[in-house]
Amino acid sequence: MDNKTDIKQYIEDLRRRVEYHARRYYVLDDPEISDFEYDAMFSELQKLEAEHPELDSPTSPTKRVGGAVLEGFEKVTHVYPLRSLTDAFSYDELAAFTSRVREVDADAVFSVEPKIDGLSVSLSYVDGVLVTGATRGNGVVGEDVTENLRTVPTIPLRLTEPLTLTARGEVYMPRESFERQNKEREALGKPLMANPRNAAAGSLRQLDSKVAASRGLDIFVFNFQGGSLYADKAPELHSETLSRMEELGFKVLPLRTLARTDEEIIAHIEKIGEMRASLSFDIDGVVIKVDSLSLRETLGEGTTTPKWAVAYKFPPERQTTKLLDIVAAVGRTGVLTPTAILAPIRIAGSTVSRATLHNIDIIRERDIRVGDTVIIQKAGDIIPEVVGAVTEKRDGSEVVWRMPETCPSCGEPLVDEDDENGESGTVRCINSQCPAQRARNIEHFAERGAMDIDTLGPSLIASLIDAGLIGDAADLYSLDVDSVASLERMGKKSAQNLIDAVNASKSAGLSRLIYALGIRQVGSVAAYALAERFGSIDALMASTKEELVDIPDVGEITSSLIIDYFAEPKNRELIEKLRAAGVVMEQTQSARVSDTLDGLTFVLTGTLPTMTRDEASEMIKAAGGKVSTSVSKKTSYVVAGDAAGSKLDRANALGVPVIDEDALREMISQKQ
Repeated sequence: MDNKTDIKQYIEDLRRRVEYHARRYYVLDDPEISDFEYDAMFSELQKLEAEHPELDSPTSPTKRVGGAVLEGFEKVTHVYPLRSLTDAFSYDELAAFTSRVREVDADAVFSVEPKIDGLSVSLSYVDGVLVTGATRGNGVVGEDVTENLRTVPTIPLRLTEPLTLTARGEVYMPRESFERQNKEREALGKPLMANPRNAAAGSLRQLDSKVAASRGLDIFVFNFQGGSLYADKAPELHSETLSRMEELGFKVLPLRTLARTDEEIIAHIEKIGEMRASLSFDIDGVVIKVDSLSLRETLGEGTTTPKWAVAYKFPPERQTTKLLDIVAAVGRTGVLTPTAILAPIRIAGSTVSRATLHNIDIIRERDIRVGDTVIIQKAGDIIPEVVGAVTEKRDGSEVVWRMPETCPSCGEPLVDEDDENGESGTVRCINSQCPAQRARNIEHFAERGAMDIDTLGPSLIASLIDAGLIGDAADLYSLDVDSVASLERMGKKSAQNLIDAVNASKSAGLSRLIYALGIRQVGSVAAYALAERFGSIDALMASTKEELVDIPDVGEITSSLIIDYFAEPKNRELIEKLRAAGVVMEQTQSARVSDTLDGLTFVLTGTLPTMTRDEASEMIKAAGGKVSTSVSKKTSYVVAGDAAGSKLDRANALGVPVIDEDALREMISQKQ
């Protein structure tokens, strides 16, 4: 090639060839060339672009590998709101929806589509080029994650025609990618991702787009939001828009059909349900939408959801597997929790080999025996639990399990007692020197919602205890670099990082300290209320039960547990050791950094996508809001995540507004 014109044309042609073959591979699953040939073509393009930076293009397929690290995400106001859907949990509720539609149009046709379990995004194109990709957020304002979305190979950086439009899709992590990521994390000793949905959400909010590129994300586009699909006309049907968007280069929803009758709708729901376990991606239901776009306009929108669509939600997925053993783990407060050891089984997006059995009474009531074939489900598709045993598969070899009489950690006798709710089945080790409790108390002390000692995980705590370097949480403050560095798999730098994190935690504040002490039933919300009321650890230790009961979020039982905690000499000794180490024990200043949520009360429920409930609580309180543990008519908002339970039900019953994590973030940022 002799001149710039030739090389520019060659690079543009090469980009189009790479785009074509990438689409054949990722979107159509019908490659025309080998992986080797594609990789060689891609490498040639990278080399030429590096040699000719003046010919750089934001639509080049090489941009999918990720770029610069961002400092944060800018807010994006959606031109076309991304609304959520009303849920239907039964065919009767579904029939009520279709009946309302048929009252307006007796011949209405419905599009029946799988509900992908991922993170909803908008994709905006100008003259056929991707310019903005944003998360749903609260439906009106989301976060600009364009750089991360560019790394998803099935999102076209340039459409096949120069149209200006906005599409909506669901970014998800395929099951194969999820399993690969968790295997890699396990090999590196990192915590495993809980499920593909949370993994996708976390990946899309990475500030480093190279990390997002490594996560193997994918997308299905499921709605035309607005703009132009054709140069000379407007579409009339939703099904038409999906076919047209596929022509433009989008990967659109599979397994969709059109239906007129409820019988046809239900038949397709059940067909998708039967395929659920074999799909390469997770779904949590089926969406039923009015196909006619003009009928959608007639039906209109509700306050937060459209009146022309509904999401039928599947009941929790269940699988059967073998119960290999039951082990009793000693928790931080000494309570023994039976845990089922299972033959690994894939369910609701992840492989499960352990599941909670709650307590001995549950095991007895459900007649669960070691060796049984058992039914497993994930509560809210998050927490694995044993529903029951398949008794007809017993062959006589099954063994009735009994709770041990002595603690599996320290060997001391166990006490059978009622739990804090007055229910039986709670077995507790009351030995204050129990090694298992000691380790878990230190883990709790160091966790993010408490003193937030970064780098101090369970394995390092176990090593410190085994080496005789710590006996309680206060001993962390007397560690030295040389002693820590001498531990296996630790060096000077790692040891110094730990010491720095420990020293930094001294100023965590009274609220975090109270929570870190691990007083039974005193969570982060109650700890904050106690810190605000008493102002110092000494005033709290001197408090009376009458004073404690009078505090919101501190009831009769919790008050007694607080009094009992400070009456124990070893606990007062721990506090004095912490004081001597320089840990701040007074409310030196309010944790509030703004008044943006002043006068508002929030209740948190379920698993949030990108932060713990303790972190969300801190964010709310820092903005002047209050966090409560129970829903009432005085509750301003309920912040709901995955597996939201009775608190969400009560909020709906009382008419309390329900928001998600993104909406909470936006509420805080909009008022600042």
